[in-house]
Amino acid sequence: MELPTRYQPADHEEPVYRRWETSGGFQPKPDPTGAGRTFTVMIPPPNVTGALHMGHALNGTVQDIVVRFKRMQGYETLWLPGTDHAGIATQAVVEKKLYQEQHKTREEMGREAFLGEVWKWKEEYGARILGQYRRLGASCDWSRTAFTMDPELTRAVRVAFVRLWKKGLVYRGMRLVNWDCVLQTAVSDDEIENETRKGKLWHLKYPLAGRPGEFLTVATTRPETMLGDTGVAVHPDDERYKHLVGQKCVLPFVEREIPIVADETVDMEKGSGAVKITPGHDPIDYERGARFGLPMVLILEKDGKLNAEGGPFAGLAREEARKQVLARLEELGLLEKTEDIQHTVPLSDRSKSVIEPLVSEQWFVKMEPLARPAIAAVKSGKLVFRPERWSKVYLQWLENVQDWCISRQLWWGHRIPVWYDEDGVAVASVEDLELGAPHPETKKPIVAQDADVLDTWASSWLWPFATLGWPEATEDLKRFYPTQFLSTASEIIYLWVARMVMAGYEFCDHLPEAERCPFSVCNIHATVLDEKGKRMSKSAGNGVDPVERIQSFGADAVRYSLILLTKEGQGTKLTGETKYRSDLAKDPDARPDWIDQGFRFGNKVWNAARFVLLNLAGERGAGTSADAARLEDRWILSRLQATIASMSEALDAYRFNDAAMEVYRFVWNDFCDWYLELAKPRFTNPADETGPAVRGILARVLGDVLALLHPFTPYMTEVLWEALGDALGDGARAMLMNSAWPDAAGLAHDAAAEADMALIQEVVRAVRQVRMLTQLGERTPIRAQIATTTAAQRRALEEHAAAVRAMAWLESYEVGEGLTRPASCVSAVAGSIQVFVPLGDEVDLGALRDVMQKRSAKLDGQLQGLLKKLENPRFVESADPALVQADRERRTELELELSMLQENLAGM
Repeated sequence: MELPTRYQPADHEEPVYRRWETSGGFQPKPDPTGAGRTFTVMIPPPNVTGALHMGHALNGTVQDIVVRFKRMQGYETLWLPGTDHAGIATQAVVEKKLYQEQHKTREEMGREAFLGEVWKWKEEYGARILGQYRRLGASCDWSRTAFTMDPELTRAVRVAFVRLWKKGLVYRGMRLVNWDCVLQTAVSDDEIENETRKGKLWHLKYPLAGRPGEFLTVATTRPETMLGDTGVAVHPDDERYKHLVGQKCVLPFVEREIPIVADETVDMEKGSGAVKITPGHDPIDYERGARFGLPMVLILEKDGKLNAEGGPFAGLAREEARKQVLARLEELGLLEKTEDIQHTVPLSDRSKSVIEPLVSEQWFVKMEPLARPAIAAVKSGKLVFRPERWSKVYLQWLENVQDWCISRQLWWGHRIPVWYDEDGVAVASVEDLELGAPHPETKKPIVAQDADVLDTWASSWLWPFATLGWPEATEDLKRFYPTQFLSTASEIIYLWVARMVMAGYEFCDHLPEAERCPFSVCNIHATVLDEKGKRMSKSAGNGVDPVERIQSFGADAVRYSLILLTKEGQGTKLTGETKYRSDLAKDPDARPDWIDQGFRFGNKVWNAARFVLLNLAGERGAGTSADAARLEDRWILSRLQATIASMSEALDAYRFNDAAMEVYRFVWNDFCDWYLELAKPRFTNPADETGPAVRGILARVLGDVLALLHPFTPYMTEVLWEALGDALGDGARAMLMNSAWPDAAGLAHDAAAEADMALIQEVVRAVRQVRMLTQLGERTPIRAQIATTTAAQRRALEEHAAAVRAMAWLESYEVGEGLTRPASCVSAVAGSIQVFVPLGDEVDLGALRDVMQKRSAKLDGQLQGLLKKLENPRFVESADPALVQADRERRTELELELSMLQENLAGM
């Protein structure tokens, strides 16, 4: 079939995806080698709180590349999709939506009605985000789609909890926790965003007990919490306060006497050198209070209002209480001074409200025993991080791990499977216990289930095996666990990755311990940044919807561009978005800079394939090295063999950018710029006897290129694969998605062909440099003299003279060792070879000299500016390494061109 002149993604993506899915190609197929090789990837389940963002698009592309590559290699491949209920995040957005639309709180609706609304939200947004993965081209096995609150996963969560309960690894206790006063729930340390803000440091004067007119000044950023103070600490070596240790001061407003204690952890240089101790509302003070046996006074309700311990300020919201406390202190002459400071404020990552440390009764998991095998997994090499530096983040967290607060005061989530009898005695159970039924141990009636739900991560830490049927011994669990590859974001290394590893070792006791690690490679993908280098997010207003870009430019362009931009361990900047939005109104063909390279490459592949397919007719050879009739045939097949090997090696090592660049250079440079141009006269000329061989080589190269590109650009390559099959009379062959990865069969490395072709390319580039210097037209026929240094060089240039003349548009050339520079010529260097182009009478030497001098001066100015920049240590050390490398390469280019200009000016 004849392809249209332009690839239109909208015409192909939906029907191609439908064919893939209905064919069953996304589901695992037995390994054709009989070796039983499996390869499993678990999608990091996106929260059902919104839509796909560019981070999802990048990570989805990375995973799909791996899955398609392994599927083409013959592995029984499973990519299991699903979504996360995201307890605190989803409840927050649904509560906000209901209040905006119905002016109702969840308490006014009641638990069951509210949860009904959350399930409606989940159905809408869960389906939406998985549909967006489909738009991206994700080849997941949708028949296995999971949700963290599916009945099977809910049972797994309960089984895990009960196992921990029975081993004494889960407990309930009063502890200082991070409290979100808006959502009225505990949150973990890992769910907090620390933000630097301008603030105040207030110096408060506490009267000394029994010493009228004497005061001890303390400094604080939270004056309202003074009402919960039960002591003041000073450093034992602080001469200002040594005499006060053991005495007491009087807390204003509540007239409570509190002791002054000596504590070596106090910083004498900070503030006044004396710090108030509020054990119930500060983590450091919590520890200090325990050391000194100080009582704990709690002044806050769960909604952030002051309780009866707040004395005259009871009932006030914490913000208003702060204002009134300060006003009253100032009236009483107890506010000594106020300083402007910058300080870190902890915020809930969901409600964005300021976190309050609050003593509360919560459920905890003892983490130290669980962390030991997870630490050993990385240290032994059982689990590898890519890039490797992320293993340090993982280990640092695990080696300093604190007990995990797993309870949340929410309604949406897995309700804690604990029931209480009439005396409050707790019991954990996998199955629901009926109210009124006897307690399994005390035999007294069950009166209530725990009202709290589990932290979201207490279900998603089971994801790699619960989705395969655990705790049941299913066939899926046997075949596909442990998995081989996980790709995720750096910010959830300890929230999710470390916990999954702990869970794998703790719960997968059906396997030997050495086989329990849930994945062998954890790939930490790049962070997607805006053009200013800031992290993209909805709240910052700088996000880019990948589906919008897919609709405009196609999924392949989005996927390939993201991978081309993403180098290992670096952030990915999406440049040109602002300009694109402004240009779009006047230019419907405008494109953001970041997608341009991938978009243009797709067009290049399409046009090259279309040209080849139009000329695939008649007799064709097999496209092997044995069929190569000329140098360019031997060379392109040798380059294809090398590209297959290097791409396979890069993808096996999860170096996605390297693999993408390998095939990019092969297609654009080797195949399109050189081979097609050299071979075109042969396969378009019916009289050329090498036509059948070159057509066979074209079909082979195009087929392998499409297969190499398929994991990156699946849609377009599938369309072209079908067209190639039609052109070869093989329209019934398997879809590309289910075809084999190129194995380089029949291809051989040809060092001689690659060396000769490299020589020809250098000479052609040198001639093109002369054309640029002299401003001769690109295809104006010219003559040249080529001074070689070896007989081998001369032989190659004489033997392949037709190729040199064709690519350099030379009328003729003379080649030989010892040729000297003729008069009135322009020269260029090609490695150890010099190329001289005599200038005819039509060239104005004076004008040419003037042009070259101006060009030389301009380049010298650019070079000096670049050298100054590269000699600046601050730039070299702090700038994006890719930018520094680009500047160094540009410096080399400028130096070479300047050298050539100066040599030619000297010889004119």
